[in-house]
Amino acid sequence: MNMPESSIKDKELLHTERLHKYALYLSVFTVLYNFLEGVVSVLVGSFSGSVALVGFGLDSFVESLSGGVMIWRFTSGAKLTPAEEEGIESKAARLVAYTFFILSAYVLFVSLKKLFLGERPEPNLFGIIIAVISLVVMPFLFYLKFKIGKSLGSRSLVADSKQTLACMYLSLALLAGLGLNYLYGLWWADPAAGLVIVVMLVREGYETLEEERLCGY
Repeated sequence: MNMPESSIKDKELLHTERLHKYALYLSVFTVLYNFLEGVVSVLVGSFSGSVALVGFGLDSFVESLSGGVMIWRFTSGAKLTPAEEEGIESKAARLVAYTFFILSAYVLFVSLKKLFLGERPEPNLFGIIIAVISLVVMPFLFYLKFKIGKSLGSRSLVADSKQTLACMYLSLALLAGLGLNYLYGLWWADPAAGLVIVVMLVREGYETLEEERLCGY
């Protein structure tokens, strides 16, 4: 016996609303985690004189901005008309893309400044621990955001998941920079890795805007 069409639609709506709630919860977690990570990183980096760790902490605040955009995006839940859904999705996707550019500009400035001025991040074991924790948390957060974003057809959440992935790469760069400096005194490793990250961030930002432009037709 076939299920009535109304029951199918109700189940689909319930599933969509559940995914919206998960997306909202992930976004709230993103903001809280990155804010805490940012505060700890900036305080520890300032106390130890580690420019790399301070920069990583400021990056975490930018990540909180992206998460805040997602909270705004999913606060309305699933009870929107298709036109309203598309309108808020388009705005959210653009805002997430702009956070890529904000982050890339900052990382580029700090990386070049450190390279040209020869600013050496201080050996910092606590900073290495922060980077390791981030490398454990961010892959799971990226996977969940990406999966839910694809299920909802949310371009903005998929873009935000890439922002989380970028944070993972930045954590890896921080770990490499602080680790190589801590073990071998190779101070230039951190800003060099930062320049590679800049290219990736700009590419992701342009791809997000380009996808939004194509979907807008």
